[in-house]
Parts: sequence; structure tokens; C-alpha cells
Amino acid sequence: MMAIAIASMTMTACSLDSYEPEKPFTTDPVGKAHLWCIGQPGTRSVTDVEKFLFTDDDIEWFDLNTRELRFRDTMEPLREEIPLLTKIDFYLGGEHLFSGGATCVGLICSQMFDDLVLCCGKIDGEVIDDGRYYLYDCYPLQFIDTDEVKANRLRRASQWETFLKYMESKGKLK
Repeated sequence: MMAIAIASMTMTACSLDSYEPEKPFTTDPVGKAHLWCIGQPGTRSVTDVEKFLFTDDDIEWFDLNTRELRFRDTMEPLREEIPLLTKIDFYLGGEHLFSGGATCVGLICSQMFDDLVLCCGKIDGEVIDDGRYYLYDCYPLQFIDTDEVKANRLRRASQWETFLKYMESKGKLK
């Protein structure tokens, strides 16, 4: 019995020397040099979650001043793809880009969000523009100077810089 125990401990010790932790499986269907966005699971089916909302190929440009994210005309409108208040995740090269994701909101939302949102539409004075998309630090914008929004913007600063550098490298930064 003692010999079996010693032999078993020796085999275990030898196998630990060559042990390499298994790398986590990651799905990167669009390649390491792409940006893409998916919706987080909720009441949607698994097949809906696996569907991309958009990739960087769908983005025409991003305007740093207005924060508008312009999509190509050939793309289906996002408001038809995902319901409002859905959490969405941005990925860059297989890595999660913005911690906490973003929330898809529209001009009809009466809720306040103190973190990143993908807003469908913009109210500019009396003009309502419902066909464009904006990446805002909060919603509505009147809360941009609150402590929570400032803290979230600071927490996300390096991720935001990565996003901007990527968009610039693709010639999509205005």
C-alpha cells in the first residue's frame, strides 16, 4: 500500500512539472484586427446574442467632436436590430473594450444613465435627429458634469484612448 501511495505521489509531482494551464477559449470570428459589437444576453435567444450588431466594416467614421458613430448606408438600422435599454459589448481583437459595456438608448428614454451609451438620435434645440448614433458618456447629456459620470469617464479613459487610436488607424476618425 505504501509503495502504491509513493508511486502515485511521484507521478502526480512529475505531471505538475510539465503542467501548463489551459488557455481560455475565445471566439474571435472576425479576426484579431477588428472591432465588433454584440448584444448581451437577456430575454433574447442564443442565436440573437451570437449575431453581431456591427463590426468596424459597418462603421463609416467616428466624429470625436460630436461623438457621432456613422454607419454605412447598407447596414440595417440598429434600432431594428436591438431593443432599447439592451446592454451591448464592444470587442477589439478578441478583448472586451469598454468595461461595463454600453447601453443602447433612444430619445424616448426617460431614464438617466451615468455611463457609456449608444444613443439613437440627438436633440439639438428644436431639431430631433433620430437617424444617427452617438457614443455618449451619459444620457441625457445634461448630467455630463456629475461626479458619477466623471468617475466613469476617468475609469474608461485608457479604453477610450484605445478605441480612438484604432479608429484613427483605420482612417475612420473625424
